Amino acid sequence: MAGDAALQRNLEAAWPADLPSHEERKLLAAGRALLRADATGIGRAKWPEVFPDTGQAVAPAFATARFRIQAAVARRGGSPDKAVVHLVWAGMDRGGTYTDLRITDWHFTRTIEKGAATWTPQPRT
Repeated sequence: MAGDAALQRNLEAAWPADLPSHEERKLLAAGRALLRADATGIGRAKWPEVFPDTGQAVAPAFATARFRIQAAVARRGGSPDKAVVHLVWAGMDRGGTYTDLRITDWHFTRTIEKGAATWTPQPRT
C-alpha cells in the first residue's frame, strides 16, 4: 500500500526518533498487538491490566480481515521512563463502514528490574 509508506514517512518526519532502536522495536510490537487486541478482541488475555476480564463476552468492534495498521512510531512520553506508541490505522466496523486514518495512542511506563528494562502498557483512562 503506497499510501501507507507515505503516511509512515510523514509521521517519522513530523515526530523524529528519540528512543534507542531496540526499545522502539519492542514498543512498536507491543503497541501493534495492543491495538489489534483492542479493535478485534483477539489477544486481550495477554494484557489483563489493560483489558480486565469483566466476565462478559467482548464483541469485536472491527473485523480482523478488514483491519490494518497504516503507520506507527514509538517516542518518549515526556520523560525517560514514559513512552507513547502512536498508530494510524484503518478498519471496517461491525456496521460495514470502512474508515482509514484512525489514530490510537498507547502509553507505556518503563520499569527496570534486575538490570532489564520492561515497558508496561497503561490502561486507558
